[in-house]
Amino acid sequence: MSPRSASVNEELRRRSRERLLQAAVELVGEHGFEATTLGDIADRAGSARGLVSYYFPGKRQLVQSAVHRLMHRTLEEALEREPHTEDGRERLARAIDAILGLARDRPVLMRQHMAGLLQAEGFVQCPEQRRLSELLSDTVTRYGSQNVSADYPMLRALLMGAVYAALVPGAPMPVPALRAELFQRYGLDWQLGEPPKSDTEAGARGQDDDLSRFFATEERPSRP
Repeated sequence: MSPRSASVNEELRRRSRERLLQAAVELVGEHGFEATTLGDIADRAGSARGLVSYYFPGKRQLVQSAVHRLMHRTLEEALEREPHTEDGRERLARAIDAILGLARDRPVLMRQHMAGLLQAEGFVQCPEQRRLSELLSDTVTRYGSQNVSADYPMLRALLMGAVYAALVPGAPMPVPALRAELFQRYGLDWQLGEPPKSDTEAGARGQDDDLSRFFATEERPSRP
């Protein structure tokens, strides 16, 4: 049997990493950070336990990268959904709704993520975090910012603050109120983006528990 080519090995490594990211998001969302072990994640991903440390220095870094992947793919999906638009105001509204939607729909996962950001290591500099940063920076640019280097960090901080406010145990703020505050700040009409559903509509919609599309193993073509 001839040895596998370098490109085949690279593809296998990429797929293994994708499976670990998806397993981390699923398990932490189901059981919380402390109750999830690296062994659990490896088992869910169908990977050897020693392979986890090949890609990630520890559980905190793995989980943070996994949540950043979910965030950037959720944001990407919202920005590129049909009807596609280049309108900066609509895209900013979609971005705000996408991030607030994660706080609403995946509170356990996002609460653990926010807690992890307050640890000593802070942000994990990884491909997932960089892609999230690129998407938000591009959104600010299309919105019409004349100073992206200042306006992007402000948007990021406001979104993080809103997510935190939505998830405070015992005193959460309602997502529609947080959305209204952000929309007012950026001068966005309420009907832009994806306006909150009524309780009846939200209950009928339910939560989409199939996360596989956010951790697809194939490379995604970029839009021209």
